[in-house]
Amino acid sequence: MSGPSAPQSVECDLAWALARVARDHATAVQCVVGTLPGGQRGFQVLAAAAGDDPPTQLALARKLGVDRTVMTYLLDKVQEAGLIERHPDPNDRRARRIVLTTAGRGLLCETETRLRTAEAHILAPLSPDEQGALRTLLRRVATAGTDPTSAEGEPRPPSA
Repeated sequence: MSGPSAPQSVECDLAWALARVARDHATAVQCVVGTLPGGQRGFQVLAAAAGDDPPTQLALARKLGVDRTVMTYLLDKVQEAGLIERHPDPNDRRARRIVLTTAGRGLLCETETRLRTAEAHILAPLSPDEQGALRTLLRRVATAGTDPTSAEGEPRPPSA
């Protein structure tokens, strides 16, 4: 396998582009969610709890990639702010379901609107169709659940 005949500029490097966009996005997100209990993780709790089937505390920790002990403290903060409630799971008395309060749902909607505005600013160089395509492609890569490297550290193609 042969490489390029001439060095490419940094703007052609995927890692540079992803890091730049991620940094800009993180800055914008922090401006929007920084005052929420738990910050960005607190926002993710609200968003994950917004569905019709409230997640258990353990399922929420796994989904968000948060240690279950850390999740307990995070949920304590969000609950103290009146944004969620913990309800017993009718199928497992040991488990608790995380349910948004009316205040939590309202704050989530307001925050999502502010985040969309911030993201629109970041994605402004793209047409609406390109923005949709980028979101779709990134979601596909992010949810593929594949380990991008082999044991030797070489790229490995995703499994079918």
